[in-house]
Amino acid sequence: MEELEQILKHHFKDKQLLKKALTHSSVSSNVKNNYERLEFLGDRVLGLSIASLLYRLFPADPEGNLSRRFTGLVCKETVAQMARTLRLGEFMTVADEEIRSNENVLCDVCEAVIGAIYIDGGVEDAIKFVDTHWRELIDRNVAPPKDAKTMLQEVAHVKGLGMPVYRVVSREGSEHEPVFHIAVALDGVAEEIGCGHNKKLAEFDAASKMLEKIGK
Repeated sequence: MEELEQILKHHFKDKQLLKKALTHSSVSSNVKNNYERLEFLGDRVLGLSIASLLYRLFPADPEGNLSRRFTGLVCKETVAQMARTLRLGEFMTVADEEIRSNENVLCDVCEAVIGAIYIDGGVEDAIKFVDTHWRELIDRNVAPPKDAKTMLQEVAHVKGLGMPVYRVVSREGSEHEPVFHIAVALDGVAEEIGCGHNKKLAEFDAASKMLEKIGK
């Protein structure tokens, strides 16, 4: 684990926390022994850390720009890519080797590591970790990105496909860990369905899939 701690730039006082953050439920379904609870915590800590970082780095940005930057930095794809950069998949404990490259799992384990750092070192260490490893992404993308819903609306208008219409298809999961499935429709185009832990994220996912279908 010393090699990973060097990569993370955080040395754990409690090594078991890092071990738990890297243990997939395929190895242990007991929530006391896998990363699921840490992932729940880390997801919230990441959001707070990124929001705090953006608030400090972009004092002139209005709320809309901050929100677009935020969405791009905490989305599944970005967090999974960070997990790859940190080589977390190599250090995971899994029952099936294919799990190491699963994007959803990589995102979850990265958030679990953040949760573990928060418990081990407190909020300052967690924010420092996010600042260190996400800073390059922020510096590389100076202009706030357009979110998928905005892009879809613009592309649909240019192509004469009308306004995107969203509807909730279903909701599953617990009250604390819900998963929403939301469909987006355009004139003459089959629906695409996205999912996410809240309605906004599910709409972004659906819009991204529709953009891939109709072309940007």
